[in-house]
Amino acid sequence: RKGLIITGPNRCVKSVENFGIYLNSYCHFPSLVDYCSLLKSTSVDGNVKPLEGIKVLDLTRVLAGPFATMILGDLGAEIIKVERPGSGDETRAWGPPFMGTESVYFLSVNRNKKSIAVNLKSSHGVRIIKDLASVCDVLIENYVPGKLAELGLGYRDIEEIAPHIVYCSISGYGQTGPMSLRAGYDSVACAVSGLMHITGPQDGEPVRPGVAMTDLATGLYSHGAIMAGLLQREKTGRGLYIDCNLLSSQVACLTHVAANYLTGGREAKRWGTAHESIVPYQAFKTKDGYLVVGAGNDQQFAIVCKILSLTAVSDDQRYKTNQLRVQNRRELINVLSARFSEKTTEDWLQLFEGSGVPYGPINSIRKTFSEPQVIHNDLILEMDHPTAGSIAVPGPAVRFSDFKISNPKPPPLIGQHTVEVLKTLLGYSESFINELLAAGTVTQHELD
Repeated sequence: RKGLIITGPNRCVKSVENFGIYLNSYCHFPSLVDYCSLLKSTSVDGNVKPLEGIKVLDLTRVLAGPFATMILGDLGAEIIKVERPGSGDETRAWGPPFMGTESVYFLSVNRNKKSIAVNLKSSHGVRIIKDLASVCDVLIENYVPGKLAELGLGYRDIEEIAPHIVYCSISGYGQTGPMSLRAGYDSVACAVSGLMHITGPQDGEPVRPGVAMTDLATGLYSHGAIMAGLLQREKTGRGLYIDCNLLSSQVACLTHVAANYLTGGREAKRWGTAHESIVPYQAFKTKDGYLVVGAGNDQQFAIVCKILSLTAVSDDQRYKTNQLRVQNRRELINVLSARFSEKTTEDWLQLFEGSGVPYGPINSIRKTFSEPQVIHNDLILEMDHPTAGSIAVPGPAVRFSDFKISNPKPPPLIGQHTVEVLKTLLGYSESFINELLAAGTVTQHELD
């Protein structure tokens, strides 16, 4: 009655299918559906998260790594964030704005983590990291390639003492190659990858996206890779090494733009809010704002023309197919733009409602978080921080049927959990911890 668990290789049951056969043969369940129902009905806790029991040693700073570990923490993993004594994660100083002494940038991507402050230049500090790695499932870092190996904390060093570890490195350009030793920041990788080349006004200068999409994409890739690594470990009984980097993440995300060049030799260019291969698919200026409308097929285009009272346009042979609309883009967009400018954004929103055509306003951030759907999707996450007070950050993007990502722990202070982690996770004695504190190997933030 405490639930049924299917574990990894070299066990009695190696797959869901085999377990279903086992149940059908020996327990007389008529189908695997009944087995799944049993699993659900016998769960001890209806809010068990998938990564509960997984420990992640987080040696990352700034955005890509912290974003990945925040997602893992939302899913139940215990995140132990290792920071430099004194200054901590660089983003703690990235402001304004600040909430008290905490930067909002740092607060936005570091919930559900414990912070320990460890001096990695100390041999005792290196020993602490090795001891933690031996009891953790995942180690994730974003140092310049080779730096941790110089300290004795590279993958090969950690693998010797923790062969089970899933070790994920995040870098600017990869662990090897002609650019591997360069420092990597989002805006630079955004430029080198070509994303900046295709972003901005059609006849204007290249533009950096408003948020660090290259960092965020790398964080998402890293989070998924770590999940895959944990599954692989269940199959092999061994850990593995993962190489994630900003350049590869962003180049992979170029998708069809890259394929246009690789397959057809077609160089990309900037299109503003428009789409190279779909017309209409862009923002239109209204009386008081902007409305984005996308007609992905001929039927949707006809509906757009009907809403705009431009049925003659939908009957025009120059615009009968998407390919023709792309060829005659300028003339068509001029006609549509003139009509959109005649009404307010709200007027058009009401006219498009229920049409089946994708549409929406260009919202300010204030308006975004006033959108009923944003509120319905629980995308505002509120927490009480020990020094900053009440804070709110964007909530998780994904919701699950069997558990909720609720009651998040606020982002930690530098070294807030140092003594707790050393004592409970590593079993260090109080006297030894006091020696480490006195030597400056570690620091502990004491709450008032």
